[in-house]
Amino acid sequence: MNQMTISTNLEQAYQFCQDLAKSHYENFPVASILLPKRLRRPISVIYAFARTADDYADEGELTSQQRIELLDNYSQLLVQIKSGYYRGNNPIFIALNDVIRHYSLPTQLLEDLLSAFRQDVSKSRYQNFDEVIDYCSRSANPVGRLLLYLDENTADQQIKQSDAICTALQLINFYQDISQDINESDRIYIPTDELAQYKIREDQLTDVNSDSTLLSPLLRLQHQRARQLMIDGYQLGSSLKGRIGWEIRAMTLAGITTLDELMSLNDSTLLKRPRLSKLQLLSVMFNSACKISYEKKAKQLLRID
Repeated sequence: MNQMTISTNLEQAYQFCQDLAKSHYENFPVASILLPKRLRRPISVIYAFARTADDYADEGELTSQQRIELLDNYSQLLVQIKSGYYRGNNPIFIALNDVIRHYSLPTQLLEDLLSAFRQDVSKSRYQNFDEVIDYCSRSANPVGRLLLYLDENTADQQIKQSDAICTALQLINFYQDISQDINESDRIYIPTDELAQYKIREDQLTDVNSDSTLLSPLLRLQHQRARQLMIDGYQLGSSLKGRIGWEIRAMTLAGITTLDELMSLNDSTLLKRPRLSKLQLLSVMFNSACKISYEKKAKQLLRID
């Protein structure tokens, strides 16, 4: 294969990933005008990898064994990339091979994502909060770390703050979709030992319109945990320069705003999903543009004195 053919195949592979990302723009930051242009292609490749792997774990009529086999195949292709002998024709992995080599990305972060997707196939209950945090460390934290690697911001403090933000964002997503997760996927991310401690039955979590007053002590505890993680990590965006800093501040502030909406719900309506208005989203964009405004707004919503 000559160099021109390799170059053409690589460009086609990148285009495939970008097209896939754009088709799911509502869930993916590549559509954000905040992202530096130089990072949009590599981020689209990471997204394509994660999106398709997540679909293997969740979508379609596949058996559990078939889902695991597909995810294991992704792991094998990662091993080939790490070993320097990937020669396949999967456009996602053609582009991913180039991104990993260009940015020196640790393939373990991608394998961590796969391990979380495998867990989605086999595990739907979490005995304690440590198990939930362990899941978040593999399902959410690698995404933030990969973004930092792409922008060459990998100081220990930045990694710790990124992990805190990503875990908090994952938890906030869980807490705004409690009824949906159990009804559609039979998954509960509230620890079973805490359900027992507060004498809450699983069926009490299924009706989004039910009175949640009895659930409030347990759910308020979950909200406070997410809040503390945000407090630990929210300053990351202020330490980063340029558009990547703006992007991270915007994502963080959107999560903080959603958490504030959750924490502001009445005890009787805690299972309802809060939705940010257009005005709130504009406020997020505006306040995250300036580090001083961002810090002020984040502190206000996080109730930091």
